[in-house]
Amino acid sequence: MKFLFASDSFKGTLSSRRTAELLTQAAREVFPGCECEGVEVADGGEGTTEAVLAAVDGEKISVRVHGPLGEAQEAFYGALDENRAVMEMAAASGLPLVPKELRDPRKTSSRGTGEMIRDALERGFRDISIAIGGSATNDGGIGCMRALGVRFLDEKGQELEGRGEDLAKIRAIDRSGLDSRIRETHFTVMCDVTNPLCGKDGATYTFGKQKGGTPEILDELEAGMQNYRDLLAGEFGINMDEVPGAGAAGGLGAALMAFLGAELKSGIDTVLDLIEFDRRLDGVSLVVTGEGRADWQSVFGKVMQGVGTRCRRQGVPAVAIVGSMGTGAEKIFEHGIESIITTVNGVMPLEEALERAEELYMGAALRLFRMLKAAEKIWTVNG
Repeated sequence: MKFLFASDSFKGTLSSRRTAELLTQAAREVFPGCECEGVEVADGGEGTTEAVLAAVDGEKISVRVHGPLGEAQEAFYGALDENRAVMEMAAASGLPLVPKELRDPRKTSSRGTGEMIRDALERGFRDISIAIGGSATNDGGIGCMRALGVRFLDEKGQELEGRGEDLAKIRAIDRSGLDSRIRETHFTVMCDVTNPLCGKDGATYTFGKQKGGTPEILDELEAGMQNYRDLLAGEFGINMDEVPGAGAAGGLGAALMAFLGAELKSGIDTVLDLIEFDRRLDGVSLVVTGEGRADWQSVFGKVMQGVGTRCRRQGVPAVAIVGSMGTGAEKIFEHGIESIITTVNGVMPLEEALERAEELYMGAALRLFRMLKAAEKIWTVNG
């Protein structure tokens, strides 16, 4: 019997790798001699780069960049092989890099993300995947593009810095200096939000508040974003208010698509492709996946949905171990997950469940494999 373990992390308690280790221990206790493989997975959010690197034994590359407020910042991305790189914009331009008392989306820039991309280009990578969740910025990606050679000019022809407050000042875009290596590079953007660039569901009004924007600041930034939208429409013939995902990461999604020709894909699908998940399903009897909490959100680009869909496509059964179940968790059964087992085995405070996370997970894993053993006996008895 061959098992494949591919669970998301249980944030704050169990890593993706640790769930695989516990599942392997439980499986071999019930099925001595079984074959087990664990692979780290993530959905394109925080931890994606490290999960993919661990799954393919890739190399972490450190790079010095400018942080969201222009400060020197140590970031990293990953080399999967000589041609492919994976990175998270949050490593260079993420919200946690800005102290709460300094958060103001008018002042932040995605420049560091562009510097990270430029470093990858300089090292010869020509297939770059970028996860764009968790940004501190609302600059439409102009900081990122400036680092790659695009000039954004004000009414006097002076080049702007590339911060959120500069969006309203742009009068012209000069692409003549855009890094020429971009033309020979394929960019994939891991993004599961479908927000347009502007409007009530756009970058500014949907995500700007969590980045420090007051109602007055958001109105100011929205006016700037509309100016930027109109300039992009004139430059590329695309209305970014009609492009799902253009508003991701404070409008970075729009810049990556327009200037770099990037392809937007589901985060979990991109990760599963990068780690060659479909190939790993060959000869597998059962896949075990999971996440900290299963609810209605689990079917919107999360790990369980991605894993379950791939398993169903190849006829491999998949089940999930989760910390808890909320409203709508059963919707995951429509996406290739056959059953869900919770780790919590009795009434207890959340704090206790978190403290006992490893013990409870191991108990759930043993219950799962013992149930599987019982099913095996049923089939044996009934021929």
